[in-house]
Order: sequence, then structure tokens, then C-alpha cells
Amino acid sequence: MPSRPPLPTPARRQVLAGLTGIAALPLLAACGAQDPLAAQAGNADGKNYIAGDGSVLEIAPDRRGAPVQFSATLFSGKPISAEDLAGDPAVLNFWYAACAPCRVEAPDLQALHEQFAPEGVRFLGVNVRDTVATAEAFERNFGITYPSVEDRGGQVLLAMTDYVPPQAVPTTIVLDRLGRVSARILGIAEPSTLRTLITTVLDEQA
Repeated sequence: MPSRPPLPTPARRQVLAGLTGIAALPLLAACGAQDPLAAQAGNADGKNYIAGDGSVLEIAPDRRGAPVQFSATLFSGKPISAEDLAGDPAVLNFWYAACAPCRVEAPDLQALHEQFAPEGVRFLGVNVRDTVATAEAFERNFGITYPSVEDRGGQVLLAMTDYVPPQAVPTTIVLDRLGRVSARILGIAEPSTLRTLITTVLDEQA
């Protein structure tokens, strides 16, 4: 898949407007089957997110185009860039705390992180709207141990607009060892599907 030139200014503004237009929702501490927000997944009407349809895009190695480029800051304050992930497969998950489907998939993402970490797979969350306190509360509630970057300004989202539609949260992207997009899931990442997509890039030669 050939890389595309940067978005023109009006298009960039439209993407950012989509981000800033998401209304604030309260973060509920409950999780798992008793989580009222998680129970709303699949019904985005009035819930201030656009529900993905679970569709999966896979890209053959010879059609992946150039490595992705982005830079951001982890909630811990440490800077990170796409170059820091190069050399290992990586999973990028776009999320925010009050997003119902994000809450549904959180335990599965953590389980896959634990499964594949010994093989060098890097997981990175991209939080599109939360403060540090809200994001960290979510991570505590769901036992998330992999890091997330703060992307309320939309810099990472803009860099990934070829693959992540504005407001389509959650979206999960799998990068190969060269930092190229290998696959994308719009909506909740079904664990067996994501496991297969990760295994695919692990099995590829660097």
C-alpha cells in the first residue's frame, strides 16, 4: 500500500475537529461484566463515539508501503516515537476511558500483551482524549501494564489517518518488524483474530 502525502490543512483541521468534538463522559470505576459503560458497546447512539464494525484489514508484505512515523509522550512523561518500536512487531490501540467497546476489549488486550511480550511484541495505547488521572484510573481498573501515550492534540491520529478514521475508537493496528502497517481492526479487537494477526508478523522474516 503506497504511502500518502500529508493531509492538507483543511483536512487536518477536520480530523482534529472530530477529536475535540467528543463530549466528556464520566469515568466509572466498575469493570468487567458489571461495567455499565462496557455493556453499551455496539450501541453508539448518543454515546459520543463511532462504533467500528469489527472489520479487519490485512496488508500483504509487498503492499505495506513506508514505515509509519509519529512521536508522542507517554503518560509517564517519557517521549516515544515510531523508531523506538522498529525491529519488533507492535500493536497500537486507540482508546479512551469512557469508550464502551474500549472497556470490553481491555482485558483481552492485556492478556495478549502478556502472551506475546516474551516474543518481543510491543503494545502501545494511544489515548485520544483523557487526562493523566483518568487514563491511569482506567489502567488500574483493568490491570493494564503496557504504556499509553497522551494524544488529545491528535498528533498520532493525524500521522495514522490513512489507517485510523477520525473518532473510530477503538481501532487496533498491528505493525511489522519494519514499522509498517500489517493489519487493522476497526472496533473491538476479537482476541483470536488479533492473536492471529500478531502471529503473522512474528512469523515473517525481518
